[in-house]
Amino acid sequence: MKMRWMPQLWLCQSYILIYILWGVLAELGNPYNILGVNRKASQQEIRKAYKQLAKEWHPDKTSDENAPERFVEISQAYELLSDPERRKRYDDKGITEDDFYNKPEHPPFHTGNPFEDLFANHGAHFNFQENDITFFHKLSVTTRQYDKLIVPKSEKMPHLIFFYTDWCFPCLQTAPYCRKLIDYLEPLGVNFITVHSGREPNLGRRLSIHTIPCLVLLLDGNVYVYKETITSVQKIIEFIRNKLPYKLVSRINIGDEDNFLNGWEDNRVRALIFEPRENVRLRYLVAAYHFRHRVAFGFVDSDEIRDRYQVPHDMDSVLLFNENTSSPMASVTMKDIPTSTLHHIISSNQYLALPRLSSQTVLESLCPCEWNKPKKKLCVVLVTEASRSHDIHRQLFRLYAQNSPYRSEKVRFAYIYHDKQTEFVNSLIPEGELIEPLLRIVILWRKDTSHVKYEWLSSKWEIENNLNDTTSLLENTISRLLRSSEKLTYEALVKDLFDEHAKGMFGQVFTKVMNFAEATYDGLSKDQILPAVSVLGTILFILAIGYFMAYLVRLEEENIQKQKAKAKSGNNNNDTLKSSYQPELRLHELRSETYNALVRLLKPGCRTIVLILDMQSRQQLIPPFHKAVWPYRRNKTLMFSFMYIERSIGWYKELLQLSLPEERELNINPRNCVGTVLALNGHRKYFCMFHAKHMEKKRKGANKLKNPEDKDCESGAFIGFNSDSSESDEDILLQGTLLDGLPNWLDRLFEGSTQRYHINYWPEFPIK
Repeated sequence: MKMRWMPQLWLCQSYILIYILWGVLAELGNPYNILGVNRKASQQEIRKAYKQLAKEWHPDKTSDENAPERFVEISQAYELLSDPERRKRYDDKGITEDDFYNKPEHPPFHTGNPFEDLFANHGAHFNFQENDITFFHKLSVTTRQYDKLIVPKSEKMPHLIFFYTDWCFPCLQTAPYCRKLIDYLEPLGVNFITVHSGREPNLGRRLSIHTIPCLVLLLDGNVYVYKETITSVQKIIEFIRNKLPYKLVSRINIGDEDNFLNGWEDNRVRALIFEPRENVRLRYLVAAYHFRHRVAFGFVDSDEIRDRYQVPHDMDSVLLFNENTSSPMASVTMKDIPTSTLHHIISSNQYLALPRLSSQTVLESLCPCEWNKPKKKLCVVLVTEASRSHDIHRQLFRLYAQNSPYRSEKVRFAYIYHDKQTEFVNSLIPEGELIEPLLRIVILWRKDTSHVKYEWLSSKWEIENNLNDTTSLLENTISRLLRSSEKLTYEALVKDLFDEHAKGMFGQVFTKVMNFAEATYDGLSKDQILPAVSVLGTILFILAIGYFMAYLVRLEEENIQKQKAKAKSGNNNNDTLKSSYQPELRLHELRSETYNALVRLLKPGCRTIVLILDMQSRQQLIPPFHKAVWPYRRNKTLMFSFMYIERSIGWYKELLQLSLPEERELNINPRNCVGTVLALNGHRKYFCMFHAKHMEKKRKGANKLKNPEDKDCESGAFIGFNSDSSESDEDILLQGTLLDGLPNWLDRLFEGSTQRYHINYWPEFPIK
């Protein structure tokens, strides 16, 4: 019997010894003992004790070897006790580390059975119920629920989405951290849900889920992927803080409070947050995100402002201001303000004393739709303009609204800008009646979203007139319309109000581009970043090459323009003149070196258009010839050239003789040949001729002459071949008009209606 009980007795003694040592170690880490204060000490007493000990144990002011360790202990103890949340957690559960880790220590004053706790802690390593996959199944949502419920709610409430699958051991390992996230975030207003990626694969692809498990933050429909491993709750909290909208809570220093509080003209209430910390906590950031459209939040970092509003230094306080910036319209002060209390006080005071109907959302909140007449709610609206001249009218109407006996849930007062909500205000003007809406009061009752019953007050809200009469008339009208038997005079169908606070088109595009870029970057894993950078580098390289090529083309165009300018100024020689023409229409000189390429060796179907000129007529004939043949520059079967008659008179004479039906000697005057245009078909051995004095005749058997003495193109008399004089007195042609008929002749040439002169062979071109 003794031998059987000996191990159990030894085990009990060991547990007792461990418990005693544990208690001693806990006492050594007691922050109250380190600072030498009572557990019920106030924040001022703790701060006073910390300053005294810090001066005594500062390493620079003492030579004690243990001074650095002692100074660190004093600093850590003060950090813990100066934070109400950490101090409360330590008093309740003995937790001394940072709020986010929740790593429990043995309490210094432990009550209960120590063996029970020891066995419980020892068995925690084998408690699989805590990490069961059913924990994720209970919070799982489908794609339809995500689109219909979660995304709309994310406009006011941040959502953490955890993607998991069955038989996922890493998912089970993250379960304790997910439980801590739920315990910490859900009381602050952050919702935690899960998605089974095996059952909802399309949703995972939409949100760029690259691995399992994966954590995603959803803010106003925008997705941000948490890339790190889910092993630190504090890092996840910091991730949420960083992804919340920029400047969601402004930092207010001394001298900034008046500008901040007087900014209510944006139709938002002002809220000042006071905390005994240097940075705003997540609970206030989430509240600011929830009410960001109606309330502007500021975090006060000044003791002078605290003293101005008599805010305690050791407690959290939230002050709400409307147009009256001298005193808050509502406030709450507690050591730890619960999220429900914070939301309740803000939602109850989220509108100014005289709000502006600046969007459909404000109209829905101030003037809700009512179907039943006994529950009729009236909205009394003053129509003004967005100008300083109407500030006094709005101020007097605000004072009346604050002191009105009818101010209640059934009667709400507001004002509207006519120049910004023109369509809505004009729809309330009855047809056939001349009503000037400015500085007039209209009383609305909304039956549904678009159906409105209304009544205009007969007198204007003008300072020049007696406002007492207008006030009395308004009170009598409101009292009468609140009766269930009374009806409003007019009714109309109205459209939704224009959102005055919405971003412009460029702002919306910029915001969407930035959100898309950030979401894309967050959705990329480490394995995807390198290919993405490679694709981006390739695109940039292609764009750079394209820009460089465009730059070279621009330089070439500028060079061509310079050459054309030189050609027009007359500072170039003959070669420069030829090169000044665009490459699409280049004129070649017909001579012995180019004769074979331009005539004899032409491919079937190709022709060469040749202008005959001399050195004196070059400057006058080439420009009109270039202009006439320019429309045919893209025809690949055509080549264009010019020929000096002085160098080729022998070839031209032999060509004409070969085309005549009988051999005879021609007496050619070179001056009469200037301005002639020949169309040479080298393969089929024929040519067509144009000359200003050459009138072609369409007849059968053109090559058969009835009378050899007829003056036609075949005899060559039309250009004075048999005349010694250059031109007759009555038939003078100027060189500038020789090619006036060339465009029409070219049209007939390509139609095939011009006269063709066939030859047996091409004569030799003279070599000079």
